[in-house]
This record gives sequence, structure tokens and C-alpha cells, in this order.
Amino acid sequence: MDHQALDTAYLSTPTIRRTDGSKPLVCIRHVSKQFANGTLAVRDVNLDLGTGEFISLLGPSGCGKSTLLRMVAGLGTPSTGTIDWPTTNHDASGKPQRDLGFVFQDPTLMPWASALANVMMPLVLKHVPRREAEARAVEMLALVGLKGFETSYPRELSGGMKMRVSIARALVMKPKILLMDEPFAALDEITRHRLNDDLLELWWREKFTAVFVTHSVFESVYLSKRIVVMAARPGRVMADLDVDAPYPRDDLFRTSSDYAHLCRVVSTKLKEAIGS
Repeated sequence: MDHQALDTAYLSTPTIRRTDGSKPLVCIRHVSKQFANGTLAVRDVNLDLGTGEFISLLGPSGCGKSTLLRMVAGLGTPSTGTIDWPTTNHDASGKPQRDLGFVFQDPTLMPWASALANVMMPLVLKHVPRREAEARAVEMLALVGLKGFETSYPRELSGGMKMRVSIARALVMKPKILLMDEPFAALDEITRHRLNDDLLELWWREKFTAVFVTHSVFESVYLSKRIVVMAARPGRVMADLDVDAPYPRDDLFRTSSDYAHLCRVVSTKLKEAIGS
């Protein structure tokens, strides 16, 4: 990898990215969010989320990453600006029918339900026939490495296993976009690395768009095709960076000089954002 070319390929100022002629999955235009207490959490964010991309939102705590993610999910509304889904059907009132899955920082599983029942829940709510719902949930549990744990309850699972169930539940409807809000932050490093690998394998196989919130430079570089660096107070986009490294990625990439160089470049951008 040409490190000098890599450095100059990065974008040092916020911009709207389009990698080809196709329409983006989500268009974020001049979005700001001010809460009732007067806190301006997000200011004038412009961003395109392309089909099939893996994008990390990287920044310190309090920079509006989670607020922006929740607005994309429809769990909050912008104070100003628009979030449009150009390729998605809209209902009679003009609201987009968001085809998404959401993974929170905590697994948020139903403690009284088995792993299978937790994963089946979105299908049941959509009135999918029980036999089909069960078959799809079993398949998804197998894809996240939990074959044989279908009847286990959350209290019987480790933290990493509970997060796998949460990811399976988010993906069982085969969404176009998976939004993930620091899902591995509370896990030990070994479990986190393993789940990073499994997440990339799922993304590569299922072809969904992934938007991943993190404050870890190392995690963002390992996972992403693009890293959106945000600064705080108020939250705003400071850089939109390409990660010029091929997939699949593995432990050889984690220990390579290319990975170390990428981490240094992104870390420098993050420090610039924090100091701005």
C-alpha cells in the first residue's frame, strides 16, 4: 500500500460522498438536533450512506454519534434539516418505510424468552407464520455461531453470546441497513475481536449497509470501508475517510504495517477533531 497516496486520499473537510452513479440509501442534509434543555447535540451534518458500505461513526463521547444514528432510525427527529431514503418506499403521509435493524449497546433481550423466541420476535410482530418464523430464526442463530443454543435463556449466555442474539434479531428481517450503537463496548478484547470478525463475515455474506458507532480507532479501521470522524460540542462531521484495505480482513491485517499506519492517520484526524 502506498502510504503517501493513502494520506492524500483522505478528505480533510466534511463533504457529501458518492462512490458511483447510484442513489445513496440514506441522504442526510443539514441535520441539526437541539434538545429541550437547549443542548445542541448535532449541527449541520451532511452525509450519504451508500448501499453495501460499512461506515463507522467515530468520535469522543458526547459528539452526537448515537443521536445521529437514532435519527436515521426514526427514533428521534431533526430540529432542522432532512433525512431522506431515496430508494425506499414511502407511506401515504410521505414518511419513509425504513428497512433497518438496530443493535443497541446493551443486548436488550427479553429475559423470560429463549434465544430462539428473542430472534423470532420481529417476525412474530410482522405476522410471519410461526413455522417460517422459527425456521428463519434458527438459521440466523446458526449464522451468528449459536447453533445449539436455541432454547437457552439470556441468563444462561455470556455477554458476547447475548450480543450475538441481539445481532441475529436485528438481521432476521434481512434489512437493507444495520445500525449499531457501540455494541461491543462492554466486552473484553478477545470477545470483541471475535465479534468484529463475525460481523464482517455476516456483512460480506448478507450485503447489507452497516453503520457502526464507536470511539475506538482500532475497531473503526478494522471494520470499515469509510470512517466518518465527528467532533463534539456541538456534534459535527470533521472528516470522511476511505479505508483503502481489501476484504476479507483477519489477524494478519490486524498485525500488519498497513493497519498500524491507517490507525495512526485516523488517530491524527480524531485528535484534530477533538481539538477543533
